[in-house]
Amino acid sequence: MIELFVRVAVDQPMPVLFDYRYALEQAPAIGMLVRVPFGRREIVGLICEITPTSDVPADKLRAVTGICEGCAPLSEAWIALTRFAADYYQRGLGEVALPALPQALRDASRWDRLFAVEPRYRLLREGRAHLPDALPARASALRRLADALAEQPWLALSDARALHPKASATFDDWLARGWIEAATEIIAGPEVTAPTGAAPLPVLTDEQRDAVEAISGAQDFAPFLLHGVTGSGKTEVYLHALAALLAARPDAQALVLVPEINLTPQFEAAFRARFAALAEGSIVTMHSGLAEGERARNWLAAHTGSARIVLGTRLAILASMPTLAIIVVDEEHDPAYKQQEGLRYSARDLAIYRAKQLDIPVVLGSATPSLETWWQAEQGRYTRLTLTRRAVAEAALPSVKLIDLEEERQRGRASVDGLAGPLIAALKTRLERGEQSLVFLNRRGYAPILSCDACGWVAGCPRCSAYAVLHKPERALRCHHCGWESRIPKSCPDCGNIDIAPMGRGTQRVEETLASVVPGARVLRIDADSTRRKGSAQALFSDVHAGEVDILVGTQMIAKGHDFRRVTLVGVLNADTALFSHDFRASERLFAQLTQVSGRAGRAGLPGEVMIQTRYARHALYQALSRQDYVGFANSTLAERRDARLPPFVYQAMLRAEGRTLEAALAFLEQAAAAFAPLPGADRVTVYDAVPLTIVKVFNVHRAQLLLESASRAALQASLRAWQPVLRSLKGVLRWNVEVDPLDV
Repeated sequence: MIELFVRVAVDQPMPVLFDYRYALEQAPAIGMLVRVPFGRREIVGLICEITPTSDVPADKLRAVTGICEGCAPLSEAWIALTRFAADYYQRGLGEVALPALPQALRDASRWDRLFAVEPRYRLLREGRAHLPDALPARASALRRLADALAEQPWLALSDARALHPKASATFDDWLARGWIEAATEIIAGPEVTAPTGAAPLPVLTDEQRDAVEAISGAQDFAPFLLHGVTGSGKTEVYLHALAALLAARPDAQALVLVPEINLTPQFEAAFRARFAALAEGSIVTMHSGLAEGERARNWLAAHTGSARIVLGTRLAILASMPTLAIIVVDEEHDPAYKQQEGLRYSARDLAIYRAKQLDIPVVLGSATPSLETWWQAEQGRYTRLTLTRRAVAEAALPSVKLIDLEEERQRGRASVDGLAGPLIAALKTRLERGEQSLVFLNRRGYAPILSCDACGWVAGCPRCSAYAVLHKPERALRCHHCGWESRIPKSCPDCGNIDIAPMGRGTQRVEETLASVVPGARVLRIDADSTRRKGSAQALFSDVHAGEVDILVGTQMIAKGHDFRRVTLVGVLNADTALFSHDFRASERLFAQLTQVSGRAGRAGLPGEVMIQTRYARHALYQALSRQDYVGFANSTLAERRDARLPPFVYQAMLRAEGRTLEAALAFLEQAAAAFAPLPGADRVTVYDAVPLTIVKVFNVHRAQLLLESASRAALQASLRAWQPVLRSLKGVLRWNVEVDPLDV
């Protein structure tokens, strides 16, 4: 046997590959997952190179101990994608490639079980008729099992055992009764046409048809910006473009990205309804909310090519898809596409790179494109496709009214706990008409501050430099940064005053106020607190769609993507705080957020109205919003960015440090800045002073940052690359990280 050596990437914070001897019977292949010794343990690695020699002394080389036979090697194109991401975002290849895989593949002890032939079960017509009545009233585990069978096309035994410990014996009984059937392999049924009684396909508008034709006609790399007003039918353009692709290429795969998990159910429902003719398992989802087993199966379906359409959040951009032919990024402007921990990548930017790498089209859809994307379209690098009107013929864009709170105060018109009189009147009118309203406030909890008027005490988190938020229903103070929680004190801890009171308002307080000022209204709150349990968000949104809610109160979770057919009024509270943020992107985000939430009104033909409470009604942002003039806002903001030398006209990177003290973090950054000056390309990079973060302390860790900026992306990248070994040699902080193209500055 000829001795070979392999160079393996492992998930460790080191930008190197590790050499191992390879002496197994099966020939090695680039992209193969292997089990290797690393220190005192064995871990999973990825073969990136194969060589007949090694520079490492023979006595120090260790051998590969196993391979993942069930998983076909990852393609060289996929490895090239992760290599680019590692290089651009200043991380090791293993830190990108391995975390992109499902956990089950990164644990060698689970390989045999993952690729074992596992029985799966599905409910038959006889079972649907008799099973519900045969279950004891209090058999909750059995009912969960029956519900899972009813909801899923096929249920794996491992997933069933997680629901009921005696699932195997139960299934044997139900098999004998003829209620279910079993299979060790899922045989795809014959392709079928749309089910009888299915709604006819929507008739495309001329603008939609032009967009579909442009996307479908692209033969190679073609970046498109699909700029459509809210409700203009961007999803319909995606569906038609994908249908044309899949009809033309039987093996083609499509990747559709959405910014948040709670948007995947409605997208999945729309895609499954439209592509009912595809074989079972052709549409899969990928997001962090999936169980590990389900995520692994969906990833493998994409990896083998059996999944034709993959719907996912940002992590799906690194999914292995051997015949990927188109990428769609919906709501491309959304900050959720930027990972904020570990590898701080932008899924949108990687989507564009991946499309260029594979020479395929990529569609970026948004009513309010990011200014970076808009600038690319203005320069002609992206093809702009515009949808100027709503897809439903009788549905017009909602009117936008600014409620000037200063004017209301001067005229003696009192508000009720933050709700202005005109908004309350409009809510009552909608209730009388049987229409729905939406009240948007991007602050959860009952109140952001609990304070004492007598001595000035304010409830704060003992572990963070932040206030503790009052959560009245839970009778708790909670830190939204570290999770610290405490009971509400009965009196001021400093002076003993019992008249401590909440200041400001969050969604819980608004929900309580609405119940009193709009009597008889069914008020529902949707935010991170009300949707903690798995599946709760989908259930709450179903109540809204079913008309069981009169007034919906929520945070940004309700602001985008949802098609609320009965909502005719949107009220916006407390938007002014973003006008005074130190972050230069704050106004862009606010305009996008308010445009998105405004777009929830009047989507089904009923006239829609948006009412925004503000103390700065003459502000240029609100004036542009009232005109629904994104183009004017974008171009004026870009002009300001150009004058101020801000992105997209310059490129940025951020070095952040965390220490036991703020002094330690700042000292580390100052050393790093001093070491940066002599590096290649550093003369073309501006290094700003180290400063504390806005929230300096989180969980007893102090944080500071150092901003770097350059008009040359190449110069910035070169200097960052040379800087990495210097940073690793510095001591004095708990941890540090470099973020390229930071969104929060």
